[in-house]
Amino acid sequence: MLSRIMGFIRDMLLARLFGADAATDVFFVAFKIPNFLRRLFAEGAFSQAFVPVLAEYKEQHGKQALKQFVDRTGGALALVLIVLTVIGVAAAPIIILIFAPGFLWEKSGQYELAVDLLRLTFPYLFFISSVAFAGGILNTFGKFVVPAFTPVFLNLCLIGAAIWLAPLMNEPVMALAWGVFAAGIVQLLFQFPALMRLGLLPRLRFGFKDPGVKKIMSLMVPALFGASVTQINLLLDTLIASFLAAGSISWLYYSDRLVEFPLGVFGIALATVILPRLSKNYAANDETSFSDALDWGLRWVMIIGIPASVGLAILAEPMLSALFQYESFSDYDVVMAGRSLFAYALGLLGFVLVKILVPGFTARQDMKTPVRFGLYAVSFNMVLNICLVFPLAHAGLALATSLSAFLNAGLLLGTLLQHKIFHPRKGWGLFIARVVIANIAMGCVLFYFVDGAVGSDGQMGSRILELVQWIALGFLVYLLTLLLFGLRFRHLGGRV
Repeated sequence: MLSRIMGFIRDMLLARLFGADAATDVFFVAFKIPNFLRRLFAEGAFSQAFVPVLAEYKEQHGKQALKQFVDRTGGALALVLIVLTVIGVAAAPIIILIFAPGFLWEKSGQYELAVDLLRLTFPYLFFISSVAFAGGILNTFGKFVVPAFTPVFLNLCLIGAAIWLAPLMNEPVMALAWGVFAAGIVQLLFQFPALMRLGLLPRLRFGFKDPGVKKIMSLMVPALFGASVTQINLLLDTLIASFLAAGSISWLYYSDRLVEFPLGVFGIALATVILPRLSKNYAANDETSFSDALDWGLRWVMIIGIPASVGLAILAEPMLSALFQYESFSDYDVVMAGRSLFAYALGLLGFVLVKILVPGFTARQDMKTPVRFGLYAVSFNMVLNICLVFPLAHAGLALATSLSAFLNAGLLLGTLLQHKIFHPRKGWGLFIARVVIANIAMGCVLFYFVDGAVGSDGQMGSRILELVQWIALGFLVYLLTLLLFGLRFRHLGGRV
């Protein structure tokens, strides 16, 4: 929660100081590429492959074997990351052509600036992937605070760079790239004390021949794709948006950031907690507890994901106005970003469901199934991008990503049910009915009484306070309706 709040403060500051123009488009592309890799490794492929194998070692081997496995995994990972980082920095011009080819057509120097920025931000891959490695160890041992707090340092470094370094540079957005670089170093160093307390601070050894390392590598290759379909879709959106009007990438970024708040606070946090538990249940051959953990997670997804989606859709423009509409961020920017936020909000439930359902496969060391479904979802997204970008511009790209997330989630859930891996506990029909009724009540209150209530007038504090009051009202209506219709949170089933 603290990390996401700091992220909002960071984005409010960036919107106020830099607005939404060609320069910010360039930074957000250069930032999105390592940020994509953060999600790919920190919350995706590496964790999905590493944690189940680490849990297996923890359950079935002694501490000496466990430490040896950690050392060899750390050494192998470090070598791979160094090679990839060097290649990435050298190939920055090609990478920009791949992810934002539209910049090459601009005469304002966007392409050259993007290459310079990416060469500064790409080394973030090495640092944040090492952070993911450390976080996987800590999470497996039930230590969630340090990995969860770590992203705060990224926000602090970017805030510091925007305030103090940007005014000193000829190209202010270059300061933000230096902030990303510094954040990677700080985040990695922050892991060391917690690892030392566990006695698992890695002494790097090249262990490519180690059976555990080989297993991770074999699991990780397909997981790179299967666990990160949503992020790949967002990058494809950026690619196409680079050909659209200036500001399109920035509008998509700011709307995505608002969707990332509930996704990050709840979806990723729940997925982080549930993966070690599912891995432990699978290693212990406890099918009942495995299914109960999934049931517990899915019920919480419905309770929080659906109202978050409804609230974001209805309050799209008021939220953007209250949080970002200062100085360089105009009324027009609010309207345009509001369109893509509405489209992303429609898919929020699908995004969260994928985060919870993919561990149902990866904890069982089944990486192929999420990959297959991921391919379907990406293909579907690209077809929808082409169909929707012409009538809806950047909002069409957001809508395509949302719809493909639901396709991916539906395929994952259907397979878990079909193969009897997930056995829903009793009461799902009544549970869904209560949640739907509560969302209708909350939606009516927000739609009829809040529309246009948060405008661009007034100071930042008063506008944010007014927005918080309406969100609190919606939450209160939702919670009271759930309780009125008999939902009791202690009866949600399955314990994690």
